[in-house]
Amino acid sequence: MTFEFDAHTAVRSAGDDADGRYAADLDRGWVVGGGVNGGYLLALIGTALRETFPKKPDPLAVSAYYLSAATPGPATVAVDVRREGGTVATASAELRQAGAQGEETRIAALATYGDLDRLGDDVRTTAEEPVLPPPDACVANTFAPQEILDLAPMMGRFDMRFHPDHVGWAVGQPSGRGEIAAWFRLADGREPDPISLLMVVDALPPVTFDLGMMGWAPTLELTAHVRAKPAPGWLKVRHATRNLAGGMFEEDCEVWDSAGRLVAQSRQLARQPRPVG
Repeated sequence: MTFEFDAHTAVRSAGDDADGRYAADLDRGWVVGGGVNGGYLLALIGTALRETFPKKPDPLAVSAYYLSAATPGPATVAVDVRREGGTVATASAELRQAGAQGEETRIAALATYGDLDRLGDDVRTTAEEPVLPPPDACVANTFAPQEILDLAPMMGRFDMRFHPDHVGWAVGQPSGRGEIAAWFRLADGREPDPISLLMVVDALPPVTFDLGMMGWAPTLELTAHVRAKPAPGWLKVRHATRNLAGGMFEEDCEVWDSAGRLVAQSRQLARQPRPVG
């Protein structure tokens, strides 16, 4: 069985003479606001990097700069291997699309890859797992206002169950705390893996919704750390912000798996939400 996420993030060699270049098709089902979702694009880049490093298939750290909004349709990922050692490999990657001035870079990324199965199992963390009511006691994303569903068609890819205390923004009553937490899984039942975590860290609505600021919030930079292979089942995802200034805000994300492990972390800098139209 081919799952939707795998089909939509698939890459293929761009030709025998195109060393390090992969072709892809950006699916319109991942549109949010004025472009294609940044987490989905990061996972697609991550897939190209996995193809480049078959013996080091897992993202450990990925930092991406979003230069312009991507659109559904053909794209290429150009990978430049910077170093491959015994346990980790580092490469730069650019996601490009045809534009008014020829081929334009949409995202420039630098990533370190390895094999999570070869890492030690010593865990020492002071991070606290989010406390959420059971999924059936949370608020499903299918109840989102129509304006949100219109803004983010990609929400149809997910089964999200929001903490009841974190959905006041949907009825015009944001808490003002700058926090959104939810249960998360892909709608077609695909289990999480390290590549999909690159998408998950950018899957929830912008945390600024909880500040009463609705609209598309374009990402400027996003850094993701994948800490372990996630166990099957629901993920817990928590977004929070502490500072909005100069028309920008930071968004910190934690992803916990069904075994209670912190499996991914990220921080992104994004622009203050703006209307789409």
